[in-house]
Amino acid sequence: MIRITLFLCLLCCPSALFAGDRPNIVWIIPDDMSANFGCYGETAIETPNVDRLASRGVKFTNAFVTAPVCSTCRSAFITGMYQTSIGAHHHRSGRGELKIHLPDNIKLVPKIFQEAGYHTSITGWPVNGKLGKTDYNFQWDPSVYDSNDWSERKDGQPFFAQIQTQGGKLRGKDAQGWKKVSSAAEKRLGSRTKNDAVKLPPYYPDHPDVIRDWAAYLDSVRMTDVMVGEVIARLESEGVLDNTLVLFMTDHGISHARGKQFLYDEGLHVPLVISGPGIEPGGVRQDVVEHIDIAALSLAAAGIKIPDTMQAKDILAANYKPREAVFAARDRCDETVDHIRSVRTKDFKYIRNFLPNRPYLQPCAYKDAKAILIAIREYHAAGKLDEVQQLLMRETRPNEELYDLQSDPYEINNLADDPQHADKLIQMRRRLDTWMEETGDLGRESESPAMYDSDMKVYTDRLSSPKFDPAHLQEIKDNIALMKKWAAEGK
Repeated sequence: MIRITLFLCLLCCPSALFAGDRPNIVWIIPDDMSANFGCYGETAIETPNVDRLASRGVKFTNAFVTAPVCSTCRSAFITGMYQTSIGAHHHRSGRGELKIHLPDNIKLVPKIFQEAGYHTSITGWPVNGKLGKTDYNFQWDPSVYDSNDWSERKDGQPFFAQIQTQGGKLRGKDAQGWKKVSSAAEKRLGSRTKNDAVKLPPYYPDHPDVIRDWAAYLDSVRMTDVMVGEVIARLESEGVLDNTLVLFMTDHGISHARGKQFLYDEGLHVPLVISGPGIEPGGVRQDVVEHIDIAALSLAAAGIKIPDTMQAKDILAANYKPREAVFAARDRCDETVDHIRSVRTKDFKYIRNFLPNRPYLQPCAYKDAKAILIAIREYHAAGKLDEVQQLLMRETRPNEELYDLQSDPYEINNLADDPQHADKLIQMRRRLDTWMEETGDLGRESESPAMYDSDMKVYTDRLSSPKFDPAHLQEIKDNIALMKKWAAEGK
């Protein structure tokens, strides 16, 4: 009712665009972080600020990204569109000579807010005078952001602000990064997360580096929670918190072997907490939602009409009909070519591997440089991985994967060949086929060699600087050659 009244007012009174009662919208979006917060059941650490935000608003327990890597995920939520529908499904694409352009009928969310009279900003934290992370896979006009700080708005002007932070990236890739974030946590909070507090998923080995990395990751969660508290404190000190919709979500799950870049829940499941005007405190939503939905619900909260073409849904609307399933896609990440799709309901996950003859852990210079991947491969070579931990080391993949998430939340037991689940397999297979057809999945055709070469040139040229390790650059070039070889072989 609040939204309907506000929208009618805006239609009748254009001057209301700058009225003080229009809610501000703030998105807080850290990188590379799963739902390891107290309000989501994490017990190894305390996260009082995110927990408090959840108690003041609504917590979604089944929120999932449509893409498990930064640029594709961000290209999706900033448009409210599946990245596969707008040609933004390859990570860090359109960066070279060949560009990607959005369809004419698609506008970026900040542009829509601007046209409705909002001040728009994007920043890191603390605010440092620079625009925050965008990482969109298409050509876009930076003028959709008025500045990097909502303080630069006009008197009485509502604001749409994005705060993009490092999140799980705070822990870096090795011992140097682990020490840095844990020291920061100890300095700010009086302690660092101890190794014996870590409880790993069963598919990761108890290698000392894997454990230490996870402890540092938890410290990055704690420091992210501190940042959330600082943002809320600033809004409160400025007297705008009560009229601000605050949304906390991460851009995909933890960057780990089976998380980021994969379509298992470790890569797709994210926290989503929303509080502010019209949100009843202490709410918990268990229906499945997609991360692109933040585009639609934010526009609706501001009384702005959601574009008819937008695929995101206003999941806060009184007449919202819950989704039965959510969808995700993984395509090329950096130099590594892949093509995977998934559909998930509350109870089942179906994954289709379009390149089944490739190994799970394909060569990828970005991930292979991480100490945790080095550790897992070290244990594999030494025969120290158990049967479950060996899953990621397989040299080929099944065409299809089906998991009963209620009995198998870690997605270990593939039921695709189980006759007792044949009907469920057919049902989930059809769901995915229908979604790919109805949304115009552009990943059904491979990325052109010209586009691949265009983006790889930007990637390798950047790393040709003397400040980068030449061995790392050579590794990427070798991987590029391998991707082309496998493609030529039909692999």
